[in-house]
Parts: sequence; C-alpha cells; structure tokens
Amino acid sequence: MKRNRIISLVLFMLMLLVLAPATGLAEDQSGNDPFGAYEEPITLTVGLEVDPNEEWPEGDSPSDNQYTRYIEEQLNVIVDVVWTASSSDYDQKVNLAISSNSLPDLLVVNDTQFNQMVKSDQLADLTEAFANYASPTMMKMLESSKNLAIQNVTFNDKMYALTSVSDGDWEMVWIRKDWMDALGLEAPKTLADLKAIAKAFVEQDPGGNGEGRTIGFAGPENGGALYSTFLTSGTNLYGFDPLFSAFSSYPGWWVNGEDGNVIYGSITAETRAALEELADWYAQGLIDPEMGIRQNAAEPIINGRAGIFSGGWWMGYAALPDVIANNSDANFQCYTIPINEDSGVYEPRASSASYMYAVIRKGYEHPEVLIKLNNLLIRDESTFDTSKGGIGNYPGRIAMGMLDESSVTVQALRDVLAGNKTISDFSEEDFSFYKLLRNDLETIKTVKLEPVTDMDISAWNPQANISAWSRCYSLMVGWAPLMDNEIMPVYSQTYSTTPTVERRWANLKKLEDETFMKIIMNQEPIESFDQFVQDWKAQGGDTITAEVQEFVNSK
Repeated sequence: MKRNRIISLVLFMLMLLVLAPATGLAEDQSGNDPFGAYEEPITLTVGLEVDPNEEWPEGDSPSDNQYTRYIEEQLNVIVDVVWTASSSDYDQKVNLAISSNSLPDLLVVNDTQFNQMVKSDQLADLTEAFANYASPTMMKMLESSKNLAIQNVTFNDKMYALTSVSDGDWEMVWIRKDWMDALGLEAPKTLADLKAIAKAFVEQDPGGNGEGRTIGFAGPENGGALYSTFLTSGTNLYGFDPLFSAFSSYPGWWVNGEDGNVIYGSITAETRAALEELADWYAQGLIDPEMGIRQNAAEPIINGRAGIFSGGWWMGYAALPDVIANNSDANFQCYTIPINEDSGVYEPRASSASYMYAVIRKGYEHPEVLIKLNNLLIRDESTFDTSKGGIGNYPGRIAMGMLDESSVTVQALRDVLAGNKTISDFSEEDFSFYKLLRNDLETIKTVKLEPVTDMDISAWNPQANISAWSRCYSLMVGWAPLMDNEIMPVYSQTYSTTPTVERRWANLKKLEDETFMKIIMNQEPIESFDQFVQDWKAQGGDTITAEVQEFVNSK
C-alpha cells in the first residue's frame, strides 16, 4: 500500500477543520468530551510490555495498579491485561498476535509491525475519533512535530495510530564520577580517554570489589543488542552505540556512502575498525566478560561492579534508583561522548521521529478510547508516583510532548534554582503544554541540595521524593549535556521495511549478530568481517539496498 504523504496530510488536515468546531478540537458539534467517562463500563483488552524486575507495591500487578485504577475511575474503562511479555519477548508476542489475527483491543507496536497491520487491514480507522476527541494540548504537541506525527500514521487519508512526539532519545555514556575522582581522572572526551578510564577502573578497583571483579564497561544482556537498528531505533540500553559512533560507524543504520548512495552501516570500513577496537577492549578485560549471556545487564551496575554503561538521558527512571539504594555515594554522571575525532563533536545515532505506535484493532466498538487514554495521561502524568510502577505500565502510553519539552524544562529549573524566576513567572499555558513542568518546579527544591549548580549525587536528596528525583536527575544530569554541548545527530535514511527485508531480514540479522559478537569476544579474527560483508550482500543485502535506495529517491 503506497503512502501518498503530501496529499494525505493536506486532505487529513482539511478533514480535521471540517470535523472540529470553531472553538477548537476539545469537542465536536455533538459535544464530545476528550476526558468524558463512558456511561456504562467498557472493557479494553491489552497486551503489555513489562519489566520482569519491576517491584510493585503489595497487591499491585501489571493488570491492577495505580494506572488501571485511575483509568477506571476517570473514564469508566476496565483494563483487562490479557497477556504480558518482557522487553526481549514482546515483539515476538506481538508478531504472533498479528500473524494469527488474534489481537487484543489495544497494543503498542513498532514501525514494522504497524505497517504490517495496516497492510493486513487489522486496525481501526482513528480519523474521526482523533478529530472529535483529541484535546487541544494533544493537538499542540502533534503540531510541534511539524505534523510528522500525523503524517507517519496516515495512509490513504486515514489515521491508524497515535505515535510518539518527543524531543529525541540519544545513547550517551554514564560514568561513576566518584571513581574518577578517587583516581584523579578528568572527564573524558575521546574514545582514548574513555578507554583509559575503563582500564583504570578495572586495574585500580576504586569500588573495592576485589581483584578481577570490577567491570569497566557494561555490555548487553542475553537477548540484548550491540546497537540499535533502523527497525528498533529507540535507545539501546547497555549497548555499544556511542563507541561505534566515535568511528563514524552506524551499524544497523542506512547511511550515505562515499558515492552519495545509500549503504548499510554494518558493512562499512568504519564498522570494521570499530569492531577491531571493541575486540581489543574485550581482550584487555575492559568489557563485561559475561556480555551477551548475563541475564540482567543492570546487575553489575546496581551492585557497584561496573563503572561505565551506555543509556538514555532518562536513567534516573531505570537503574539509578537501585544503584543509589545500594550505595548512596554512587555518583553516575552523563556525558555526550566519545566525540568523533574528525568533527570534534558528539555524533549519536538519532531515533526515528516515530518509533512506537499505539493502535486499536479493527472492529473494536470504542476506538476513541485510545485518544482519551492519552489525553488523560498528558493532563495527569505528573500525579503518578513512578516509584510504585513505572509510567511505561500505563496502557496504550505514547511518549507525547512538545518537541522542546526537556530543554525548556531544564532551563526553567535552572532559572528557579538560581533565583532568577519563581513558579509564578510561568503561565497556565506553559503548564498545559509542558505537562510535567509545574510538578518539576514544585518539587525540584525538595530533592536538590546546595550548591544548586553541583550535579553530583552528594548535592541531591533522593529519599525526600524518589519519584521527583528520578525525573529531575534525569533532566539535570541526563538531558543537560545535550543542551550544553554541540551534537550532530545521525539519522537513518529509513526506519521502515522493504519487501526483501520482510522475507530475508531474520537470517541476515542472525548472521550479523553472531559474526559481530564473535569478533568482539575474540572468537573469530577481524578478517571474518570481510566474509560477513560478502555473505550479507549475496544473501539478499544487495537487493535490500536497491529497495532502500529506491525509497530514498522517491522522497
């Protein structure tokens, strides 16, 4: 099914103008309420991705928690979680549901799955539901993406999903600064700097773990990925993405070759060089020796054995609360490194403008419930206590905000901490569009200690409000480096499948993963990369490249 992007978008926006009242999109001419509860209870079946290591309050579970209870209270919607799956198994579970046409009412899926569901006519048309029920705030957020969020889910003038709108997600490097301080080490910039720090951590054991027990750089767990790919473009937690980018290497991405044509990033000379370097790191004991077989990559980080890992700016929501619960002095700081030595700046891979899609199965009686769920989340997200279950457990959640949300919030927090502004200097409109801003401003001084410009863990009080700390630390320590340093994000030329990808990709990816892992772990020499390139091209890679080039040309 061909997506006529420009015409579809124009017609779609014209349709919204017809359907929406003159006073805005909060209500249509029938008086639809974006937050209105159903008169009679309705049931919504859901498939949910869950963290198997999540600790719930007593009596709570993925199917009965603060989010499901709030949804029932506010909307009279009973959420029935019919199955759950861990992050490593979720895609397989979704793929099975698609192939067997046994979909729950609501799912969150990736780009490939979404396109397959559209082609298979499995999804509800959300066009009217969106026009009638999207809150003004939701509309403003979608507009902030320059309408890409609407364009990416519109086929033949019909809208089939809600998709993410956010200010980006970048893989960065988190380092135990207290260990660096103990060894008199400066913050790194280059790959060589980072390697020296990993070596010092392993050899000098600043964490006191005992000889041979300290890990320099944590690696992916069993089922994890060495790097994100064009089909899974979100943050690849605990991967090696930043180390590859230091070489201008973007395996799993479609990039421009020297001749200007598209090339698969896993077969470039830059990727060969990066693999050779990673093999040297592993040979020197700088990378977790249990990489790829460890069941939980966060375990050595939480237990104080690993001093460096890669992850998103939002790690205050992930491993870090457990880290400081074990050791309140563990001072992980975030860095936009390693810089590319040719350009002198950080060049991270950038996720797709849309990388997750919330969809409703065709035939469900109340497709507008998806819009209402996310209206509610946008309005009330700040009221939830994420220490009692992460926000990812909210059914049908799509990461939706203003494109500049994090940067605006960091600057606002800095101004309030410095005494340049007070909460009263911000308008109700600010708080409407930046949905967590009011809560951030109200809680920052609860968890941030003097001196206000010091971001080390010693200048924070997480126990005063762990939920507020997770948010504020993620912003002030995780996002701030992206504001304060120059970055040059690298986007894949496409994040979608092609006909041959759908038939051949599983085998090609298996070949790639096995070859690269063996090279890094010194089970095969670097020369096996050259054979991999030949095999990849012969087994369908050249055909896929031609298809991707055709798609890029069509744009």
